[in-house]
Amino acid sequence: MPITVGQDTAQTRKILSAGGASVAYYSIPAAQAAGLGDFSRLPAALKVVLENLLRFEDGKTVTIDDIKAFSDWAANGGKTLREIAYRPARVLMQDFTGVPAVVDLAAMRDGIKALGGDPQKINPLNPVDLVIDHSVMIDEFGNPRAFQMNVDREYERNIERYTFLKWGQKAFNNFRVVPPGTGICHQVNLEYLAQTVWTDTDQNGETVAYPDTLVGTDSHTTMVNGLGVLGWGVGGIEAEAAMLGQPVSMLIPEVVGFKLTGAMVEGTTATDLVLKVVKMLRDKGVVGKFVEFYGPGLDHLPLADRATIANMAPEYGATCGFFPVDDETIRYLRQTGRDEDRVALVEAYARENGMWRGPDYDPVYTDRLDLDMSEVVPAISGPKRPQDHVELGKAAESFFNVVAEYRGEDESHAATEMASEGPAPDALVDPRRTAEVAGQDYTLRDGAVVIASITSCTNTSNPYVMIGAGLVARKARTLGLTAKPWVKTSLAPGSQVVSAYLEAANLQEDLDALGFNLVGYGCTTCIGNSGPLAPEISSAIHDNDLIATSVLSGNRNFEGRISPDVRANYLASPPLVVVYAIAGDMNIDLTCEPIGTDRDGHDVYLKDIWPTQKEIAELVEQTVTREAFQSKYADVFKGDEKWQTVETTDSETYDWPEASTYVRNPPYFQGMGMEPGTITNILDARPLAVLGDMVTTDHISPAGSFKDTTPAGRYLTERQVPQREFNSYGSRRGNHEVMMRGTFANIRIRNEMLSGVEGGYTVGPDGTQTSIFDAAMAWQEAGVPLVVIGGEQYGAGSSRDWAAKGTALLGVKAVIAESYERIHRSNLVGMGVIPFEFTGGTNRKTLGLSGTETFSITELSADLKPLAEVPCVIRYADGHEKTITLKCRIDTAIEKEYVEHGGVLHYVLRNLARLN
Repeated sequence: MPITVGQDTAQTRKILSAGGASVAYYSIPAAQAAGLGDFSRLPAALKVVLENLLRFEDGKTVTIDDIKAFSDWAANGGKTLREIAYRPARVLMQDFTGVPAVVDLAAMRDGIKALGGDPQKINPLNPVDLVIDHSVMIDEFGNPRAFQMNVDREYERNIERYTFLKWGQKAFNNFRVVPPGTGICHQVNLEYLAQTVWTDTDQNGETVAYPDTLVGTDSHTTMVNGLGVLGWGVGGIEAEAAMLGQPVSMLIPEVVGFKLTGAMVEGTTATDLVLKVVKMLRDKGVVGKFVEFYGPGLDHLPLADRATIANMAPEYGATCGFFPVDDETIRYLRQTGRDEDRVALVEAYARENGMWRGPDYDPVYTDRLDLDMSEVVPAISGPKRPQDHVELGKAAESFFNVVAEYRGEDESHAATEMASEGPAPDALVDPRRTAEVAGQDYTLRDGAVVIASITSCTNTSNPYVMIGAGLVARKARTLGLTAKPWVKTSLAPGSQVVSAYLEAANLQEDLDALGFNLVGYGCTTCIGNSGPLAPEISSAIHDNDLIATSVLSGNRNFEGRISPDVRANYLASPPLVVVYAIAGDMNIDLTCEPIGTDRDGHDVYLKDIWPTQKEIAELVEQTVTREAFQSKYADVFKGDEKWQTVETTDSETYDWPEASTYVRNPPYFQGMGMEPGTITNILDARPLAVLGDMVTTDHISPAGSFKDTTPAGRYLTERQVPQREFNSYGSRRGNHEVMMRGTFANIRIRNEMLSGVEGGYTVGPDGTQTSIFDAAMAWQEAGVPLVVIGGEQYGAGSSRDWAAKGTALLGVKAVIAESYERIHRSNLVGMGVIPFEFTGGTNRKTLGLSGTETFSITELSADLKPLAEVPCVIRYADGHEKTITLKCRIDTAIEKEYVEHGGVLHYVLRNLARLN
């Protein structure tokens, strides 16, 4: 479908010749010459946004004043409150978030039909790619059969979902599906889908070149920013609106410049660099901001390393972490098999439109940070947040303190004990526990590494750390080292190209020897699909309340995410994952203690098996080839025989199978009329949960497995689904009945309405402890509105829309928190739930909230202004009242309309139904 470009900025439309063709483009230098403002020192990331407005300027949605605001941004030191309408070129999805998005589109077809409209109006206007990568689970590992057995099990579990997605591929225009077993969406995007500069025809049939931009239904969509492609994660509901032509409403963002100097030193990896960057930017505070990396250090930073840093933008809280186009971008595009004409166009376009990073690149930034990469040291992050940066030499001591804190010991005593050279004083008791494992000749103790997983697009996209992991395995194998028997080892690359170069380097055989056999091409452990531990190990952990650990090369280590058996989770580079599998224990100081013994009984240290940068670089040069990328992506949409045999119908609307427990018609649009409602006061609402700081979307809507004793488990059991077929919450996101029951059901969430209780529990209307789902249903039946109370950084983590959808379906009308992460706040608004922030230093603690109060939020009406401050009356259990002021985090005028309609999809659906 042609793009519709604006007409009022025709004077900025120029012709560019590159790659043997001439294309039109919208010129930022021409806009400056036309008197629209001084854009010369805008960061490249903002120039991408500016070009978007130049191209779509129509005097209505996008105005000349919007364009001039970018000049004001630069003149005001990188700040403005201008709201703009931004239109990304395309949308990227993965299957956990993609299935509910397609469910919503199918339901919208039913909904528009009920309103008398044409179902064909519900079609993506922008290209959409959905990559199936979140469903493979590690049931089998450590043997040559693991990959095929996990794939077979994946299809057995998910055939209903895959049949539905194949229907969607047929039913909707502009919608492609990358089948299972291909790779992780962000790595496939980086290596194949992304073009850096996109081309399309406009309404006049002319070819137009413009920056490749996207939004994705996964927070790590930001990975592609390493390639000079502006993209970030949004919730599924916001992505669906973008698909259907709705612009993304946003303020012109602040841009923090992160200057990199120096170069990485021997013994460090890109993972060490990104964990340091995450720590620095979290400490700085960049939520809702762009971060742009610049400086001479980029001359020594391969694009794979840049992608690793860009990938973890959600972990440092930024909207995106952008790298401007430069010589390294061009080299990577060529190496990964992009068409030569496209590569030539990218370079010519970036240079002509002021988006090229040269030696004199030094734009205006809102704020700046600096890092000399030569000062980066080996590190891991944990035990439960990506920003919990721990230098490798302090990791064992840090873990000891984690155990001491968990066991109730004083942290300073623990640190003193670790530091002492002689025996600990009698008063200091080692809090670490040990446990016998039934039928095995080993014992476990606190700190046992029971999962070591090379996983996630964050690092498996980077051949330097993957080749490094293979070389560690080779050197360890040569010495006779093996993984400890209690460690569940796995290798799940983000694309088939990784297997190609590991095999070409003969390193896969070495990894296999240590148990790192291929288990699948997908997210696996990083998304919580680590699969079960051996029953005897799981029993030893639970029966003795051991603090077992996992080490993974992923980007997320939130509580309850990786495995229900593991309390402490650590992020590390792929080479360190291999080392920890050999050591098998987080209590070992890898920098100075032996990690094992060789065949002759001699101690082996980390330095004995760690490869040099020269060794790694030489193998990367030999084995990571353009031909490998071209071969592996030649038939990327075809899939294997299993995918090709999945059968589906050609119907315009979906025939919802009544017996399906995976795909259900959601209630959002049922009984909906043509006219929206209004925003009204929330009176006498009761708290459903009182939560602390850093409550993530994993806490709100977990992705992993669940038991038959949970509300979701009972729902499936009542429908004759055996527990072994439960699969995961993530795989069941097409069924609102399961997901409602899974909301606030993380096994590690702590509701402060209850004392010393973990899991999805609260106090029901009768004053007794019950599940959050059962309490919510009881309050709904009584006609009582609900609120959720939170602390700082509420909704951090994944972009999952079900964290907002589930909240809305439980009857929650508002969330009151100290601060929000960007995506979740937007998702709440998109589902008609109003986010509020405490003001004036008040919070749940200063107010003494116990969950027995009622909340009445007033001055909510049709006249409500964005970011308005409104009164809230809190009535305590003893009858006394306190009035506080809340900031309403409906940030823009269009967001207000979304809430009035009951959500963004209702807004879009009504507008489409009105079109003839």
